[in-house]
Amino acid sequence: MDQPGRLHAFDNLRAVMMWLGILLHVAINHTTGPSPLPWRDAQTSPIADLILIFIHAFRMPVFFILAGFFVALLVARRGPRAMLKHRMRRLALPFAIFWPVLIVCTTVLMLVYVHIMARGTVGIDISLLAKKSVGASPFNTMHMWFLYYLIWFCALTAVLAPAWAALPARVHHAVDAAFRVLATRWWGVLVLTVPLAIIGSFYRAGMLASSGSFIPQLPEIVHNGLFFVVGLLSHRHQDVLFPLLVKTCWQKTLAGLAVFAAVVWAFVAFTSDPLGIPHIEALIACLYNLTSWLWSFALIGLFLRYLPSQNRVLRYISESSYWVFLVHMLGTIGFGAMVYSLPLGAMSKMLLNVVATTAVCLLTYQLLVRHTIIGVLLNGSRKPKGAQVVAPLSAGNA
Repeated sequence: MDQPGRLHAFDNLRAVMMWLGILLHVAINHTTGPSPLPWRDAQTSPIADLILIFIHAFRMPVFFILAGFFVALLVARRGPRAMLKHRMRRLALPFAIFWPVLIVCTTVLMLVYVHIMARGTVGIDISLLAKKSVGASPFNTMHMWFLYYLIWFCALTAVLAPAWAALPARVHHAVDAAFRVLATRWWGVLVLTVPLAIIGSFYRAGMLASSGSFIPQLPEIVHNGLFFVVGLLSHRHQDVLFPLLVKTCWQKTLAGLAVFAAVVWAFVAFTSDPLGIPHIEALIACLYNLTSWLWSFALIGLFLRYLPSQNRVLRYISESSYWVFLVHMLGTIGFGAMVYSLPLGAMSKMLLNVVATTAVCLLTYQLLVRHTIIGVLLNGSRKPKGAQVVAPLSAGNA
């Protein structure tokens, strides 16, 4: 039954973005280029590289925009202190509970995977990591870095909200006017791209990579924080922004596709000859982040236009998304190790891994989470039909 005031389009968008996370992390097993991870299947494919940079272009930007939107919604409905209490209960508490368990399980699976790669048998030998030249500390936020930064962003929002409210009305009007101009003019995405392109130009291939550090990194704060702030402001201006995104969703989709084609060309040129084209990393950073903005806005518009009402399948996947976000890496690594020795190509192994990980994640959600205290921890208590609710961690899962 539909719940009045609920943005089902965003629930549906969150569900699709969550599932794409499984596909992305399976693709990492089969990429051809350099990988910061110690495990990789012997069967690689350029298609896996394409899938990785394609999904990475918009998935996390979309999540941060939607997360910012719903944080602003909570502030408007409950105030900054109540928002922070709500977010800490849904973000910080699960992070504190699940991170120790997941870091141990992920590390064990990683060691088993590396052992299979090196010796063809199941086992654990920490010395094999030294041979892989793994320099990063295992003590990191893993794929939960999104939650970690979102915790910081929510805390900063709660702290700065009173100061923002105390500013003169003319300052509010100036910020609102500037955002409306950026959101409604075709060149607005170009302006938004500039700071992200500057940051990306300092990274390999012009693409920001999460460090996983528990010490917040300024480039990651600025990059992800800009999408989050756009989400915050989008809540204030949804009356203008949402109809415009619906109207221009296909233009932005096609424009993003054209820019992404240029990204692929530049990326291939970079991998073939990193020094062949001057400042190519800066070029990739510009094009890639422009793609991020175009496709993020396009996806919001497309889902508002074509999937504005409740969809049972996507609703179920959306409700399970927090759990799937937490545990899916165990599936992508574990099943990746299981199919490593199979006489199959990269695409066949990817398909098996995606299907198996999806099935196990949804099955464990149904049996162990949905009607248990874990489900209450992650999504809050289940409301009776017809009750109006704010989507738990709406668009705040990766």
